[in-house]
Amino acid sequence: MNHDRIEPGPGQESVWDYPRPPRLEASTKHVQIIFNKVTIADTHHAMRVLETSHPPCYYIPPDDIQMQYLHQTSRGSWCEWKGQAGYYTLAVGDKQVANAGWFYPHPTQVFEAIKDYVAFYPSLMDACYVAGELVQAQPGDFYGGWITKDIVGPFKGGAGTWGW
Repeated sequence: MNHDRIEPGPGQESVWDYPRPPRLEASTKHVQIIFNKVTIADTHHAMRVLETSHPPCYYIPPDDIQMQYLHQTSRGSWCEWKGQAGYYTLAVGDKQVANAGWFYPHPTQVFEAIKDYVAFYPSLMDACYVAGELVQAQPGDFYGGWITKDIVGPFKGGAGTWGW
């Protein structure tokens, strides 16, 4: 099922070529997250989760995050591939957003490499960057994919895509 797959150009990836179940891979691209004028995360050691029909989610090691701004919430969710997720509220100065990022304290064996790494919803941040490029958020409010010029869709998450 390709749902009018956009043919990738040179240097691009189609989310319809990503696997299901998802694959985890290291990324050395420079990833930055800005919230309330503060750089919350800055890394060259992110991990990407690649899953059919979704732009990548970037998971950032805690050592490269300003963890003093994160406060664990009571929210949880279950991923059939990664396991039980926990969530963080992000608070910087007078600005905060509940459940802005999620993490896996005890991921499944396949995803052990992202234990305690944090993924952030780009739609809730002031700005997210991959290799200096401003990220677009995946449509909808359920998934946390990051869209850059080297990723083509169509992407699951927008209106009418839930049944894909």
